[in-house]
Amino acid sequence: MRSTPREPGGRGGGASPHPLLKVASVETLYFDRIYALFGVSLEIEEGEIFTVLGPNGAGKTTLLRTIAGLLKDQPKKGEILFRGRRIDGWQPEAVARLGIVYVPEDRGLFRELTVAENLELGLWGRRDDGVRKDLDFVYGMFPILKERARQEAETLSGGEQQMLALGRAMLRRPRLLMLDEPSLGLAPRIARSVYDALGTISRTGTTILLVEQNARLALGVARRGAILEAGRVVLEGTSAEIQANENVREVYLGLGTEEAAVKGWRLYRKRRRW
Repeated sequence: MRSTPREPGGRGGGASPHPLLKVASVETLYFDRIYALFGVSLEIEEGEIFTVLGPNGAGKTTLLRTIAGLLKDQPKKGEILFRGRRIDGWQPEAVARLGIVYVPEDRGLFRELTVAENLELGLWGRRDDGVRKDLDFVYGMFPILKERARQEAETLSGGEQQMLALGRAMLRRPRLLMLDEPSLGLAPRIARSVYDALGTISRTGTTILLVEQNARLALGVARRGAILEAGRVVLEGTSAEIQANENVREVYLGLGTEEAAVKGWRLYRKRRRW
């Protein structure tokens, strides 16, 4: 349990000599023969938002599931260290006990349970005196959840379901919050509200590893990030550095060059050098 907590996720104490999460030369296979990740290496510092961008099939979800221990006998090669402690090969429940909370793309809600019941599951096993404060924090961040407390999760809108998934995750007091495509299927205004909440969560001290296809939203909140393509990290840097990259601007931000516009975006694809 944390010392002098501020809000869910916030932590006291001095700086660690290690990155919070280190992924070193990780290779993940499906069916022991199909490579999903090739030598992926990342370091995430405590308290930052780090985003991983890339197209469908790039290996983004596989990366999160590998870290969370959800893929049996994976990774095949490489190391995953959390606060300097090697955790690759651990069972998912052991990874979760370290404070690594994963919110999957489908949000992982119990759809037949009410909003309040889903949040109660986020408090399962907690006996500390911060439960009320943490619930107040979640309801303050997402007031609609309090209004919908007796409503079944499956009757919520997509945005409300994402808010519920985030709220439940925060009740676990995560050290590392891993989110898979939180803007998927949401209207732009609702997606913006969800991303505003990520800024609020980050200010509590919670570290966020964010997987996204919406590069504009992700780079708008992240301090650093990486581009994953075909299972490999092809670019890494600060958000500003990534946004300034010509290939990123054209392929991920839709800011094509004049040459691309002349040739027609449907027929022309610039050869990327990374």
